[in-house]
Amino acid sequence: MTAVAPRRPAAERARRWRVIAMISGAGMAIVALPGCALLSPMPTVELIKASAGAATLAMGQGPTHASQTVFQEAPRPARICIEYNRSVALPEFVPALMAELRAYDLPSRVYEAGARPTEADCPAWLRYQGLQQWDRPPLSDEMRPYLAQATLSLHDANGHLMAASRYDSQDATLSIGRWASTRLKLAPVVRALLTGDEG
Repeated sequence: MTAVAPRRPAAERARRWRVIAMISGAGMAIVALPGCALLSPMPTVELIKASAGAATLAMGQGPTHASQTVFQEAPRPARICIEYNRSVALPEFVPALMAELRAYDLPSRVYEAGARPTEADCPAWLRYQGLQQWDRPPLSDEMRPYLAQATLSLHDANGHLMAASRYDSQDATLSIGRWASTRLKLAPVVRALLTGDEG
């Protein structure tokens, strides 16, 4: 009579298959990475580089929010005129602002400060201020500019304040988001300006 090996309980077999699946999945993920640590003579350096890349991405996409919002519950204008501010040095500021307004189906045009088209052409004016600062991004030796502060105010054709809001990179926890795009920083400020929601 031959001895029959006792069968393992179902829970033990399931646990064993989960462990095998996790090890296989981790192995496939590592092999799929460019500069794979298994093939690198310096796996620690590869791991540090991968971690640094993920950290930089997280900082760049960090949370931004609006603050100090004033909202008058005025009807949303059909279009907005932007008063161009030559003292704001970031060339992407106005295009980012116009793109965010377009996301709310609001067409906009830019005019020089002091230009006064008719009320029919400009039922509302948007004025802005921005502060550019320089610093080194994480894991970089090169100084780069970034938008540190921005203030937007929306006025009716007679100059009365309809709404105002601002962004400040110092408001974010540990300044995460400092290296986010200008548009990502302006998005919550435009939303606050149009809806009163600082998000």
